[in-house]
Amino acid sequence: MHTQLLDKLFESVEFGKINLASPYPPAMKGLPGADEITKEALEAGISPDEILNGALIAAMDKVGKKFSEKKIFVPQMLLSAKAMSVSMNHLKPYFADGTVKRKGVFIIGTVFGDLHDIGKNLVSMMVEGAGWEVIDLGVDVKTETFVAKVVEYPGALVGISALLTTTMVNIQPVIEAIKAVSPDTKIIVGGAPLTADFAASIGADGYGKDPGEGIIWLDAQF
Repeated sequence: MHTQLLDKLFESVEFGKINLASPYPPAMKGLPGADEITKEALEAGISPDEILNGALIAAMDKVGKKFSEKKIFVPQMLLSAKAMSVSMNHLKPYFADGTVKRKGVFIIGTVFGDLHDIGKNLVSMMVEGAGWEVIDLGVDVKTETFVAKVVEYPGALVGISALLTTTMVNIQPVIEAIKAVSPDTKIIVGGAPLTADFAASIGADGYGKDPGEGIIWLDAQF
């Protein structure tokens, strides 16, 4: 019974079946989705840890691999991330009371001057699904906001994104300000116009060309 429910949840997240009402994917129309299955799994006595590790993290890992191999694209990945996020809502009380331990805290935001958030949102959801607590600062995030959050969450890792060549230059002063107050804070950057060489040149500790790469980097810091 337990294995069957975890397998069903894995499948719902892999293929982006959010809930019973969701028409996508067509092959799973009319079936319960991540929302209902997670609730059923908890009621059946499956531990939040088993749900997180046995279904959610495993499914998002598979989704990330399919994305990097270009077997699926951003719309499918967003649906998977949404299904995972709906499932995570049922687990949040267990994170809050310490029943389930997070790997760490990840602060993420789109740099000041840039209002793009699809990539950042996708990374946020994927990273949360990989077992991290995510503090999403949104878009057009001022330098002092990043710094204040780093002070508030000692030991947190930071992700900064930019989607425009005109705003990617704004990342460097943010990195410098963070490192000035917390030299040991590790920072990863990403976004369409960025490269690994650019990331290194502005003092970033890591570069993620896609969410999967970002998660691999984060887990290596854990």
